[in-house]
Amino acid sequence: MAKVGIFFGTDTGNSRKVAKTIHKQLGDLADKPFNVNKASIDDLLAYDVLIIGTPTYGEGELPGLTAGTSTESWEEFLPNLTGADLSGKTVALYGLGDQAGYPGNFVDALGMLYDAFADCGASFVGFTSTEGYDFTSSKAVMDDQFVGLVLDEDNQKELSDQRLQDWLKQIESSWA
Repeated sequence: MAKVGIFFGTDTGNSRKVAKTIHKQLGDLADKPFNVNKASIDDLLAYDVLIIGTPTYGEGELPGLTAGTSTESWEEFLPNLTGADLSGKTVALYGLGDQAGYPGNFVDALGMLYDAFADCGASFVGFTSTEGYDFTSSKAVMDDQFVGLVLDEDNQKELSDQRLQDWLKQIESSWA
């Protein structure tokens, strides 16, 4: 059985809430979620499967001090990935964004995480459809799909539970 780690960046707590929900639904398959501001590269390397979550801040920024978060987050952590070998690791991404407020850079931070982990050789699961969202541009879209689960707690909160359940079934089947 694959060893699953859940890592998230947050400031307001929405990404943490999703991480806790993922952990609850996966049960013993996953360890307790880590806030990335308390994690090391060795923490990530200890897992076969990584579930990685992030919100997008402002005009398409990763959460971090320059984006106005109160603590360090993905912006400060990503330099730790430089030179890391994540080949053989399976990564599933989830991102939170506001498609009405930021339609031109909707969930861009998700795309940035995808690029960073791809540069380290990770394999990805959990791509999802862009159908049902209303945005103009996103760095998280590849081949007409999002590179992971996308949740809009500001405008489509009522769809989040079903989207999350469907995504978890999809990604779990890839390593089960």
